Amino acid sequence: MIPTLGDHPSILGALERAGARRALLRAGLLDPADPQPTDTPEVVALLADDDFARHAGELAGSLGRDVHEVRAEVAGYLREMGATHTRRATSDWARFSHWLTRAHDLVTDPEQARRLRTLDRRQSLLFPFSHRSYLDGVTVPAAISQNHITPPFVLAGANLDVFPFNHLLRRAGYIYVRRSTTDNLVYRFALRWYVAQMIRNRRNLCWSIEGGRTRTGKLRPPVYGLLRYVIDALDTTGTDALIVPVSVVYEQSHEVPLVTTEARGTGKRPEDLRWLWAFGRSQRERFGRAYAEFGEPIPLRDRLAELRAGGTAATRTVERIALETCHRINRATPVTTTAVVCLTLLAADRALTLDEVLSTVAPLAHYLSRRGRRVAGAADLTDRATIRRVLDDLVHSGVFAGYDGGTDPVWSIAPGQHLVAAFYRNTAVHMLVDRAIGELSLVAAMEGGADGLETANRETLRLRDLLKFDFFFSSRSEFAREMVAELTIVDARQAGGLHEFGPDDAARWLRESELLVAHLVLRPFLDAYHVVAERLTAWPDDEPFEASFFLDECLRVGRQWALQKRLASEESVSLELFKPALRLAGHRGLVTAGPATAERREEFREQVREAVRRVHVIAGLHGRERS
Repeated sequence: MIPTLGDHPSILGALERAGARRALLRAGLLDPADPQPTDTPEVVALLADDDFARHAGELAGSLGRDVHEVRAEVAGYLREMGATHTRRATSDWARFSHWLTRAHDLVTDPEQARRLRTLDRRQSLLFPFSHRSYLDGVTVPAAISQNHITPPFVLAGANLDVFPFNHLLRRAGYIYVRRSTTDNLVYRFALRWYVAQMIRNRRNLCWSIEGGRTRTGKLRPPVYGLLRYVIDALDTTGTDALIVPVSVVYEQSHEVPLVTTEARGTGKRPEDLRWLWAFGRSQRERFGRAYAEFGEPIPLRDRLAELRAGGTAATRTVERIALETCHRINRATPVTTTAVVCLTLLAADRALTLDEVLSTVAPLAHYLSRRGRRVAGAADLTDRATIRRVLDDLVHSGVFAGYDGGTDPVWSIAPGQHLVAAFYRNTAVHMLVDRAIGELSLVAAMEGGADGLETANRETLRLRDLLKFDFFFSSRSEFAREMVAELTIVDARQAGGLHEFGPDDAARWLRESELLVAHLVLRPFLDAYHVVAERLTAWPDDEPFEASFFLDECLRVGRQWALQKRLASEESVSLELFKPALRLAGHRGLVTAGPATAERREEFREQVREAVRRVHVIAGLHGRERS
């Protein structure tokens, strides 16, 4: 073996401190695959690991590439990811992040934190979080560290690798990860081993389970890559880890107007130093509280054993855990007063007085209380001062418009702000999905045969299957129990177990209900599904399917339908709503042409049309109730 400066760490360290590292590499005096004094602990451990070197050699062989070349490339990627916590960098970043997040007061639950501190002593804690703002990557680590839990390493998108803050952040625990790595097997190899080493060293990690920010306010489908690497690490290292789902929700956010326009296909501004400075300046206006909530933990090794013992295919194990994580994030997400007020104004679609807002909110507050749903900050949704403050805050931010020139002050959604109001509403939409599905199932029972219970049960499962790519449902057995709980609220006699009922019972329950939400919760999504189903039916069988062209067509046709009032709201004209519908169509085999595809596309369209029609039935009942 040819000796290199790597054999003389003291000399090498001095030269590196003098900035001569690149020159030494070019001169061949330094082997990039050898550990260097400036490498982080995980990078040093991997580059000195014979097993890691052997697997890197096997990868080179499978790719038909030179071993030394691949090992050097892997070492470069590891150093690109390498992060650590230094006292000075952590302190400097804490001061800067305080400036960056000054628009919000961070609120956490001390009791949740106390339980996590006990768990933190025994294993790695993994914090997958919801992603509604760029601030999440600052807010979640702050919520963890401020509660005296071991500071996590944050897996952040490489798009945020912005000079000069990237160097500071790497020493404050931020790991920059590339997003488009499908064709880069060497990078994926490096990332898998790096994550495994982090788990082996019992590091705490946090990352966005959605990958990118939501454009609708609702939790997006999970991205499986990092979770798959974590599960691989548990299988190969014999260690354990605990998933702690984290929900972050804001009373208001400066980013919402921008992200809602991105859902319409508007280009996203690249992140650079100018962008970071503008983003930081935008936070100078106070915007209320940010609530970070820790959900029910998932013991990862135990859960994997349960799934595998139950016969879950290896290819679906990661998916099952990811979906369960998202379901628990939703369960942990509290309802903000902002969400409730936006729901009320969107439902009315006209100006309301304070008394009208309160009378609309009261049934919803009663429902949330009966179902045990948490309200952010333990706010009293029936308190006049609380609701008035939120109305005025939304006027101040431009989401609502206020008018006090008449006999009573009134509030309405400001022109062009319906998508922003819908974003805030959607932060709580998961709390009402079961209720909305229950209402549509009662419409089916009202219109069906004598056995209303059987009809309603069948319809709830059909709707659950229709919406499974947009919402995170519990298991079928638990979902059935949720439906029982919803029906018990409508008719207390169902509390001891479901009883048979007929169409007249279903009609009476809907007429007498103090709260109807299906048209507020599901109509925007089902209208988007309707656009997709119609355009899919019209797609020629002899043309290859092109998803990007198809989605662009859905946007164009959706805008036409919105102008024609065939859609209840422009909210439905959104790539974020079209994409899950297209995923569902692909899952059902409706995208690729086949012998019976045209017929099955028609069936899909009819199912969506029927769901939309029943939503209009609920809207009609709600309108008659209000009149």
